[in-house]
Amino acid sequence: MALRVLAHFVPGDKVLDFVAPESDWLDIRWCAEDDDAGFYRELPRADVIWHVLRPLSGADLRRGDRLRLVHKLGAGVNTIDVRTATDRGIAVANMPGANAPSVAEGTVLLMLAALRRLPGLDRAIRQGRGWPSDPGLGETVRDIGGCTVGLVGYGNIAKRVSEIVAAMGATVLHTSTRDDGRPGWRPLAELLAASDIVSLHLPLTAHTRHLLGRDALARLKPNAVLVNTSRGAVVDEAALVDALSAGGLAAAGLDVFEVEPVAPDNPLLGLDNVVLTPHVTWYTADTMRRYLTEAVANCRRLRDGQPLAHVVNQPTGC
Repeated sequence: MALRVLAHFVPGDKVLDFVAPESDWLDIRWCAEDDDAGFYRELPRADVIWHVLRPLSGADLRRGDRLRLVHKLGAGVNTIDVRTATDRGIAVANMPGANAPSVAEGTVLLMLAALRRLPGLDRAIRQGRGWPSDPGLGETVRDIGGCTVGLVGYGNIAKRVSEIVAAMGATVLHTSTRDDGRPGWRPLAELLAASDIVSLHLPLTAHTRHLLGRDALARLKPNAVLVNTSRGAVVDEAALVDALSAGGLAAAGLDVFEVEPVAPDNPLLGLDNVVLTPHVTWYTADTMRRYLTEAVANCRRLRDGQPLAHVVNQPTGC
């Protein structure tokens, strides 16, 4: 019998071509993240879910009578009710490092766009305002190579960002708890105060939720740039809007938000000093190939009764 996979995203042609050779043993049912009717129709017959972003609640998992594996296409499992999965004997696996090259490049892209005021310059020239006449441009726009970049969290993505910006000439600070006292390490409060660019690379947990609240944001330099490609709720979004509006922070580059998709009335959308992307820094053809390679390999292990890779829980009865 084929292994039934519920893939919770819409595939492109390259994705379909990649998995086509596995069709003799892998029965993949594709479902858009906003297609709840299709999701709940397929869920009871699925052995595996390939999960992206749409949250998987305990109620969802209890409807998956045959579920044996939830495989996160990415690293963060905060959108999965891992406790319920564990109680029901469902393995939860992720893909640490698979998206690191793409997210690291996307992080630097947001740094540059915010630091160099790219959206405003793009709008100006499209509106026929020609070459910049603002004398403050040359006094506020910075080179990354002339900045101190502070990395909050120091996992696979942050390490790649560190390599990139260091090659550009930046001074790099970090908060890795494994490197206390080594060059570049700073406690969070000192890192925030010393950095021209602060970039967040943390999972969302009870400890990290609103880690950058009003008090932490107040430690940043008024001409600093904040970049977040981790999880939106690591930052108190209301406090961030206030800091950006009142001059407590020069700019921000955000790929993630407290509520996703972003509501049309989110005040961040009205700020000129914010660069926004819709949680897509990971989303490249290269990352998708790495994701699919790992997802298919874990399904093969499940089929063959072999230990699964990158399991983050200890399912009951497994």
